[in-house]
Amino acid sequence: MFDLKEIKKKNICIMGLMGSGKSVIGKDLSKYLDLDFYDTDKEIELKTKKDINLIFKENGEAYFRKIEESVCLELLNFENCVISLGGGSITNKSVRKAINQNSYSIYLEVKLKNLLDRLNSSKKRPLLNQNKNKKETLKNLYIERKSFYEESDFIVNNNNDKFVVLEKIKSELKTYAK
Repeated sequence: MFDLKEIKKKNICIMGLMGSGKSVIGKDLSKYLDLDFYDTDKEIELKTKKDINLIFKENGEAYFRKIEESVCLELLNFENCVISLGGGSITNKSVRKAINQNSYSIYLEVKLKNLLDRLNSSKKRPLLNQNKNKKETLKNLYIERKSFYEESDFIVNNNNDKFVVLEKIKSELKTYAK
């Protein structure tokens, strides 16, 4: 249905803040387009044989970011797949360069209040778990990353129904390929 070669891209990457729905939307989009799906956080956990929280706890964020860069750069060279990128991977200059060269990028934009609602009980978010004020943490991450996210090929609001979001993405991909 959708041929990435037509748009001179190797893959599609999904980006946004934690809780924006990258994994859910990415999986569903990959099924629809009949493409493989990769989640960079899952790939990091497979590579290190540790969950993200444990990596942060034992080795710190800098170590995590180094592994994240390696995994992202490897995946962003894959063809015919959808990749869910970790929320902070976009802050890495090498990762941004690989996205621009190889990927059709989609930013899932979500209101801060909705992110807080989605992440309220999550224990899998080390950047949130380390800080007492989740709202302030998310706000600061958004401010830090916003300009990078907004360089995406397509920005879609993911505050409501995932099926509406998927239809918007499908429609945009059809238009983009023409």
